[in-house]
Amino acid sequence: MADRNIIYVLNGPNLNLLGTREPDIYGSDTLDDIAKALNDKADTMNIDLEVRQSNHEGHLVDWLQEAMHEKAQAVILNAGALTHTSVALHDAIKGIDVPVIEVHISNPAAREEFRHKSLVAPVAKGTICGLGVMGYHLALDAAAQF
Repeated sequence: MADRNIIYVLNGPNLNLLGTREPDIYGSDTLDDIAKALNDKADTMNIDLEVRQSNHEGHLVDWLQEAMHEKAQAVILNAGALTHTSVALHDAIKGIDVPVIEVHISNPAAREEFRHKSLVAPVAKGTICGLGVMGYHLALDAAAQF
């Protein structure tokens, strides 16, 4: 459809295992469940979503740059474990003019110490964490306002 804004929803390593990986931490929703619910919501907001997942850091960097070239309204990013290790993602976010909202299903600050530092947060517009999959919906609400 013409005149619809696009928001990228990018998911990093191991998020393809949602629904089966540590359901006591991440819940029982699969990434497909999350994508369907977000797409249904976005459709009522006249927004197109580009929902993707990769276990490879370079794909996420490429997609962040693509979001800029496609003039995306925003990016919702759950970088998974790359949140804590990826200077490349930090630099990619810093290098694009698209607002990025960092999302985490769990609360990294309440988990292992190595998860306490985010390399994404300093260059993200904002961070939503610890609210389960509702965090994606809150991020979509925020992204729609940009």
